[in-house]
Amino acid sequence: MNSVLLNAVLSGSPDHGALFEALSWPEESSPQTEQLEALTAFIEALGPLLDDSGSSTVPSAERRCIREKIESVIWKKCLPLLSQISAAAGDGQVCRESTAAGCRLLAVCVRLCGQDASRRVALSVLPSLHPAEEGVPSPGRLGVEVAGEVLAALLPLLSLDEQFTASTVSSALSCIRRLPDAQVSRVISRVLVPLLSSCSGVGSAGVLGLILDDLCCWHSSTRTAVVTERTLLCLTALSDHLLNPHGLSASSTASCAPDPRLSAQFWRMIQDGLTHRDNLSRKRALYLLKRCAALSEQEGSLCPPAPSQQDETLFKWSPTQSKVLREFWEDYVLVMETLEENQVHVVRPVLNRIDTLVQTTVNDSQGQGLFHPSWLLCVYQRMFHSENKSLMKEGVCHLLELQVLKQPAFASAFSQFIVGPFMDVLSETSLFHRSVGQNVGDCPELGVKLQVFMTTFFSSLPPEQRSCVLLQLIQQLGSKHWCAVPLLFVSQALSKLPTSPLLGSSGLTALREVLRCTMITHQVLLRGATQCFLLNSAFSLTIVGTVTLDDVFNFLMHFRADESLCRGTKLWDQVCAWLLENESSFHPLTTDGDCISASANEETVAAYAEKEIQSYLRVPASTGQAERLPDSREAYKLARVILLCVDMERRRQGAEISNTLESLLSPLLDTLSKLSTHIYLPLQKSDRSLQLVLSLLQLGAAPSCRRVGEEQGNSVMVVLEKAISKLVNPIQAFIFRRLSGELQELQLFDIERAQLYLSVLTQLAVTFGSTTQQRNEALNSGFSKLIKSSLRLLREPGPQVPSVVSQVTKSVAMASLATVCYLMEQKLINMQPESLSDLKSLNHYFYSPESSMSQNETSLGNINKRLLKPSITDCTCNDLEEQGLLLQEWGRIAASFMRDQWLCLNFLTKAVGVPEPIHAAEASETLKAVLSCGIEALSLLPSDLVLPVLACMETVLPQLVQDAEPLCVEAVTQSWELVQGLSTNAHDFWPALKGFISMAFQQKLLQLTHTQASTLLVTLKQIGAELMELSQSKSGVFGVLLQHCCQTWLPADRGSGPQDDAVFASVFSHMNIVTEACIYGPVFRRDQRLVQDVHLYVEQLGEACAANVAIPSDNRDDQLPRTCVMAFLNRLDPSNAQHETLMEEIVMDLLKKDNSISRSKVRYYSNSLQHRVKNRIWQTLLQLLPKLRKDFVATLLSGVYEAGFCANQASVKYLIEWMMILILVRYPQHIDSLWACFSMDHDKTKTSVCTFLSVLVHFSVILPSIRDKAVQLHKALDVILQSCFNHNFSVRLYALLALKRVWSLAEDQAGEEADALKGLSSVIKSCLNQAESMQSTGNANKNWMRIQEHFFFGAFHPIRDYSVETIFFTFPSLSELADDEWIPTWKFEKLPYFLESPSFPLQNPVSDLNQLQPGDWIQQDKSEQDKEERWAEVQKKITPWGLGIHEQELELQLVPPQRAARLGKLHGALLVVASLIDKPTNLGGLCRTCEIFGASALVLDSLRHVTDKHFQALSVSSELWLPLLEVKPTELTDFLQTKKSEGYCIVGVEQTANSHSLQDYQFPEKTLLLLGNEREGIPANLLQMLDVCVEIPQQGVIRSLNVHVSAALLIWEYTRQHLGSGPAEVNSKCS
Repeated sequence: MNSVLLNAVLSGSPDHGALFEALSWPEESSPQTEQLEALTAFIEALGPLLDDSGSSTVPSAERRCIREKIESVIWKKCLPLLSQISAAAGDGQVCRESTAAGCRLLAVCVRLCGQDASRRVALSVLPSLHPAEEGVPSPGRLGVEVAGEVLAALLPLLSLDEQFTASTVSSALSCIRRLPDAQVSRVISRVLVPLLSSCSGVGSAGVLGLILDDLCCWHSSTRTAVVTERTLLCLTALSDHLLNPHGLSASSTASCAPDPRLSAQFWRMIQDGLTHRDNLSRKRALYLLKRCAALSEQEGSLCPPAPSQQDETLFKWSPTQSKVLREFWEDYVLVMETLEENQVHVVRPVLNRIDTLVQTTVNDSQGQGLFHPSWLLCVYQRMFHSENKSLMKEGVCHLLELQVLKQPAFASAFSQFIVGPFMDVLSETSLFHRSVGQNVGDCPELGVKLQVFMTTFFSSLPPEQRSCVLLQLIQQLGSKHWCAVPLLFVSQALSKLPTSPLLGSSGLTALREVLRCTMITHQVLLRGATQCFLLNSAFSLTIVGTVTLDDVFNFLMHFRADESLCRGTKLWDQVCAWLLENESSFHPLTTDGDCISASANEETVAAYAEKEIQSYLRVPASTGQAERLPDSREAYKLARVILLCVDMERRRQGAEISNTLESLLSPLLDTLSKLSTHIYLPLQKSDRSLQLVLSLLQLGAAPSCRRVGEEQGNSVMVVLEKAISKLVNPIQAFIFRRLSGELQELQLFDIERAQLYLSVLTQLAVTFGSTTQQRNEALNSGFSKLIKSSLRLLREPGPQVPSVVSQVTKSVAMASLATVCYLMEQKLINMQPESLSDLKSLNHYFYSPESSMSQNETSLGNINKRLLKPSITDCTCNDLEEQGLLLQEWGRIAASFMRDQWLCLNFLTKAVGVPEPIHAAEASETLKAVLSCGIEALSLLPSDLVLPVLACMETVLPQLVQDAEPLCVEAVTQSWELVQGLSTNAHDFWPALKGFISMAFQQKLLQLTHTQASTLLVTLKQIGAELMELSQSKSGVFGVLLQHCCQTWLPADRGSGPQDDAVFASVFSHMNIVTEACIYGPVFRRDQRLVQDVHLYVEQLGEACAANVAIPSDNRDDQLPRTCVMAFLNRLDPSNAQHETLMEEIVMDLLKKDNSISRSKVRYYSNSLQHRVKNRIWQTLLQLLPKLRKDFVATLLSGVYEAGFCANQASVKYLIEWMMILILVRYPQHIDSLWACFSMDHDKTKTSVCTFLSVLVHFSVILPSIRDKAVQLHKALDVILQSCFNHNFSVRLYALLALKRVWSLAEDQAGEEADALKGLSSVIKSCLNQAESMQSTGNANKNWMRIQEHFFFGAFHPIRDYSVETIFFTFPSLSELADDEWIPTWKFEKLPYFLESPSFPLQNPVSDLNQLQPGDWIQQDKSEQDKEERWAEVQKKITPWGLGIHEQELELQLVPPQRAARLGKLHGALLVVASLIDKPTNLGGLCRTCEIFGASALVLDSLRHVTDKHFQALSVSSELWLPLLEVKPTELTDFLQTKKSEGYCIVGVEQTANSHSLQDYQFPEKTLLLLGNEREGIPANLLQMLDVCVEIPQQGVIRSLNVHVSAALLIWEYTRQHLGSGPAEVNSKCS
């Protein structure tokens, strides 16, 4: 119709120029799309008029004029318009439509203007492909997207030459490298693909060669994730050209396209893509791999034709091995596709295919080499990158168990993968969780496998590669910060490597970097254990001949004495033994680049130590200027060298260590002897000597947690202390002199020096004390002088402008006083009358106000006195180092000054008290001021310096509770807020928490009653509750509180006086703490649980791991509160009235908690929190039962029976039954209450009767305590027989077992008792025979056997096995309770205050129960899974072969009609009309079906359906690939009429009188399928327009199917019939 109209216009209006003017648009304006389309149609209609063949009636001049007009449209209309569109930078529907219309107009104009115009336009557009400056197109320049559309329109019209083609390819590839991701796809689809389609065979091959070479070169030079992503995008889009079997001829000619399969870089791109983080890139790589494998099989030729001499061959194909190769790549693709699922249950069935791939590769490795091992690495790396941690762990474990790595060739091929990606994935902490079946404290499965793997792998490596690979692996460990858990187990695996010389000095350097990584974790024990493992690795792997002794001792410097390498540990002994063994093998030292004499090869450690001491004490003369303190690390290193040297000598047979030590220390002792007499001794030398003495005494002492009783182990320290003891007086005299008078004109550096002096003074007092009267007098005199001198310096008025000298002097003076007070408090020095007088003077200093100070109203005297920061101009002008120290460290110096005040004040408050006031009221006011100052100090001091404040407040608080309760509450509250704020700071939190608990929960405050201090008591209870809440997320918090409280209430040395009873009575005010402890057990996050498990594993290594010796045990186990409270309850005396009352209150509270859980509606499942709490309740009740009064047990029994009626988990059920048995054994008079339980309402006892039947199974334990045995046996048999024929299987089974056990008891009775039961004999035997015969087959027989063998009815004896072990460990483990509920007995043994009693022993007397395995008789049969066959069914997603990924991703940039047109769907044959359907779910499913089966379009009543979430949930993005049309129901009549005129057959899906059966109907190619409404079907007016109705044959009663299902059946039948003709064939083939 349009063509007729245009012909009429042209024939009626010969003035073409006027028509051009009418259809054109003014400059600077933007035309509508309709105007562009009109002009396009007009110019296209001019084509016949411009024919130069002579058939045109238009004169040549006019034709020339028209062409000029058309060319003018190109340059003045089209290109400016496209430039305007580019400048607008829009991406909306209007912009895209305008661009498409403009390109169509341009293409029509160019076609009529000839090749010259086409070429000029193309050349003008080509520069626009290069990104513009600052991303904004310049005037007249096209945007990249628009330029791509223009070129796509022009390329089919051009005669391409080599130069233009090369330029276009170069520009497009430049875009691929530089443009944003969103624009790269457009450049490929709109430039490269049309360019290849327009080229001839030779030209296409050349273009493909350029593209492939450029991509390979780019990827080779820049092998990053982004480059891999883009190169794969380009290769996938061009795969139809690159991997075309017709283009890749077997004969190499000039016209053949390049074969990417021959390029090793192409395969590297594929492998990088398979392991890419981006899902789409992985799919592209897998698609290319499948295409290559399919092409190779199709060709059936050798690939590559000849082996490459330059590069390795990653892909091979041999026609003779076609079947093996096909199966390998099919398995490989299946594995890689399945790994995309990220679901373990989907992936696990295909893991055996990995074994098949490995075995195929192994079998081929000695043949043709068809399978390169790098393909296997891609599988593992893909698993390592999985988002699913379980799948990641599956991959790691599979690699660890890979047997092929025992072959040197494969170990070598995998080496870089092990060093790189494998070590990266091992840094994932979650991999090291315990596996199913492992107990708490076991080494994680992955840790065990890693040890075996490391040994196997390095043993299998070719010897020449081991050293290099190991070094790379250790360097990889040190290249990033690892979490504590993975680093621990990797280090342990390294320590298990066989002894072999592999690491030189560079290896020690790498290990040092790993040590640096361990220092960042707060897990101190794990950090120390890691150091131990790394040091063991160094012992076994170092090439001794390549390292010097200096290298070794510098390396040992990084092992901390307080965490791993300390005297008294096995690790220290191993270092000594290793040094002794290799003493003569170390590499000689060199000086100034020259090798020393050969004799130095035999330099001993003693000679090295002697030389180091001499070098260390060799210092230049003093300059008279302020000198900074030498680096203490030098002294630390040298002290360790000396101690190791002496311990080495001790290990030699017959060596005399006293001579060795005196010889080594002679330079040091000589220097120390001159300290007090040699006034010209250089300051640096005295400092160094004191640092070395301090380090020797600190490092020489064994850890406080280790029992050092052996004379052999202490002999070194005995000799060392003897040598130093002779010089204690000169050292102390020197220090006293320096601190009391010589430290004048102090500088900042002197603060460090004073700290050194005070540390030496303290260490000497700790080591030697006042061993002689003479030394005691000298000490007292020195300390007295020090106190007086320090007080004088503090009282001296300072200058108005604070100077460095004045402020540093005050800081040193206060630090000196704090040290003296500490030594007196620890009783390391004796307090003499003179000292007491000096202390009183110090006390007056603190409490007397100073007029010169501006104190706020809460301060008192000189408490909280602050140092004032001196001006920086006060420093020496050129002393930049001191200025920097002043700026950085002054805050810390000032805080230490305040902390020292509180150290002194804490001691003075205890030793001297406040100065004696005139009135008692003044003393109270003074203490209030002290407490107020303490509150102020908490807000001023850093968190790690507040402990002295808390200690002082601990002394003051009890004295102020009566007079100043609000102030006490404020002090406690502020302290608690401080502790809470430190919860994320592990270093400061625990000391602060202990200090706070010691202060707030001290004995005197716990004894308070509500009448004495109600507010404070409420505050303490609230804080106790908050402590318990905090412990839910921070393990160990509640344990600190409970240990303190239990020791306070019931100390180990408790007496029996009124004061002790008063202290114990305070427990009743804090019952919630005790009750909560009985059921305590937080549910931690999985990562927290992992750290705790690994902590326990390290602890169980014992002394074999030096960290357990070096690090003081700080029990933060989450089971500590329970073990602690159980130990507390175990020590209660039932003869004590208070203890008796406490136990009864605890029992009643616990029973209430159990009852509330049973009545709650919270889901109660196995190992839930409710299950665990109930289990803990009954464990506690069982422990307390023997200590309860007879009368109280009588009242308790009803509660026990009531609990038995509830639905309980197995572990709780066993404990309740055990409780009933023990009560009846101890108090048999309650036996009748048991029979009453069987008379309860049957609905209530439907299954709970099993609990009471279980008690009767153990009737043999109860019967000896009963008098009238025959009567009770008769009653027992009566109640049992009632249950023997219960409708419930479990009840019958329990009853049968009880009947068997009780009747055996009855048969054993003699005399009258036996005669009384004879009447039942025949009945019972008949019941037993009949019941047992019913249990003789199938599952019934299995369950009958299991219940008899079950631990509770078999090996368990209620009296004999009553112990801590059974209740807290054996029963939970046999009841399948989670292993974190098992409490091993050693945890009780570790408690110093746990008392074992004969009535409640710690261990089981016999080991019968310990030998059993967990499990219940009702468990289902667990058949072993058969091994999966090779081709067992697994889930697999198929990809339509002809409609591959390479087309999909590029077309996503286009609007749906354009995408469908690109895919060849727009002119398809089947048209589905769904305008009558109104449910989005049906429409979404229908859209998905139409897209899958290649319908040409889907007609909807409204396109708004596609935005509906219900539609999208069913369509799964199929609307992006299917043309959608909108036809309202009212417009359907006209629409159907139009389609009829276009040749469509209108088919309705409806049951009518004349409908055809689907199985008989043959669909025409051009079919329109009309679908009816869900409820009403097709309206009558539309039925008249149908050409045919088709119905679906049915067998059922229901008349209709869902409309989507009906449509799917018809669409599939249409597709099946036309499978071999047209586009449907392509779209239906699946790979």
